Amino acid sequence: MQVSILRIARKIHRTMGAFLFLFFFIVAITGLMLGWKKNTNGWILPATSKGISTNLDTWKTTKELLKIADSVLITKVDKSLSTKLDRIDIRKDKGIVKFVYAENYWEIQLDGQSGDVLQINQRRSDFIEDIHDGSFLDYYFKTDGEPIKLIYTSIMGVALFFFTLTGFWLWIGPKLIRNKKRNQAFMEKTHILPPL
Repeated sequence: MQVSILRIARKIHRTMGAFLFLFFFIVAITGLMLGWKKNTNGWILPATSKGISTNLDTWKTTKELLKIADSVLITKVDKSLSTKLDRIDIRKDKGIVKFVYAENYWEIQLDGQSGDVLQINQRRSDFIEDIHDGSFLDYYFKTDGEPIKLIYTSIMGVALFFFTLTGFWLWIGPKLIRNKKRNQAFMEKTHILPPL
């Protein structure tokens, strides 16, 4: 019984490994990069600047800051880019507002009080994250509701679960079989036979 389970586990493990090797490789590399994103001197994730004031009462309105950010994106980055926002990240404790754009992962950091441009960067971390979870395919094919991401993460999650399960059995199975054979040999040697 244990030997047949071991064979099945080995076959599942090998087959999944062959079919999903490239995807696991991508998930591993991008996961490693995301883990290190804050320790790359701003190359993967732009460092957060510091503004003049953390007092929101002295800040410009979000509408005013957005107008500045949109203008900067068009005049200083590329006039052909869309000003469609992905998100606005307000960092009160740093005195800044980050405007992250949907197209090409651009980020513009503005001082909340003065509206001065503190940084213009591409967020490589967002691109890496989209590769990591498969959502870049939804972006590329312009799908609604991220169905590709859902399918991709489901396949990868189930595959990782089975890899863990079969990998554990490939490790423990031979030990159990050896112990069983050792116990059986000991019983035969000492003439202690199991009851019929």
